[in-house]
Amino acid sequence: MTGAASPAGPWRRARQRVFASRSAMASLALLACMATASLCAPFYARDIAHTDPFRSNVAGSFTLDGQQIDIMQPDDNPLHLGLSPVGPTWRAPFFLGADSQGRDVAARLLYGGRNSLLIAFFAAALCMILSATVGIFAGFFGGVLDMVLSRIMDIMWAVPVYLFAISLSIVTIAQGLKIGPFTIASDNLLLPIFIIALVYIPYAARVVRGRVMTLRNAEFVLAARSLGVPRFRILMVDILPNVTGSLVALAPLLTALALLTESALSFLSIGVQAPAASWGTIIQDGEGLIYTRPMVAMAPGLAIVLVVLALNVLGDTLRDALDVRDSRRENG
Repeated sequence: MTGAASPAGPWRRARQRVFASRSAMASLALLACMATASLCAPFYARDIAHTDPFRSNVAGSFTLDGQQIDIMQPDDNPLHLGLSPVGPTWRAPFFLGADSQGRDVAARLLYGGRNSLLIAFFAAALCMILSATVGIFAGFFGGVLDMVLSRIMDIMWAVPVYLFAISLSIVTIAQGLKIGPFTIASDNLLLPIFIIALVYIPYAARVVRGRVMTLRNAEFVLAARSLGVPRFRILMVDILPNVTGSLVALAPLLTALALLTESALSFLSIGVQAPAASWGTIIQDGEGLIYTRPMVAMAPGLAIVLVVLALNVLGDTLRDALDVRDSRRENG
């Protein structure tokens, strides 16, 4: 006689739900393709486009179908006054055309994707770590510590997030950021990562704090306290695993917000610094070409839309998959 199968754990049920969702799997596939393409940026620039996407090339030319074509061409206005960069060739080189400096937009788009996605991912990860620390300590210990941390979060919450991020970036962009014996230079990607992670701490910390305050009075936590279990062990064994689900559900949303914030800061020239590229800096490069070569600005804008949309779909699926109430209804 075989025993009854044990019920699936919450993480296993969540994984099954995500794998069963076509929209979530399509989002994961899109994100994987975007990340893979961005990682292949050096290969594309060196071996396919044969171009240096960081060097000005306004006087250069390239060969297309056996013809030598100047990168900067006469403008399309009736008098043909001025010069405009070559438009999309839809093949390498200059698959998406060139910018005002004669640089390959497709190659810069891939390099920019590496920086934008890297900053967004690590900023979201750092934000979750800091938010979990603040939320757990404030919600579990309460008292004066909770009051102090909550008031700090309220002050940060009161400042509009983009105004807060812009202010921090302007302050640190000239001389970098000094933390004790360590100094983060203005052209270091760690600077936008740290700034973006900092400004979004209140948004995630509030969720974690509320969850911890509920768990603090749960029966298993009260039982552990009555048995004399150390507080640190309760935090690590009983509280943290039950908060992880909320953080996982928040991760895609935080990544999307970090990507949008990084693009905005880079567009304003207070994020990723030249000669490095990001999707925000490429949109800035295409601002003056929006009427003649719109693809320069449209390509990174479309990439941002696709990534943010995929992250939001994935976040919604994770939130539903980790919803305890839905799991209880299924088991009940």
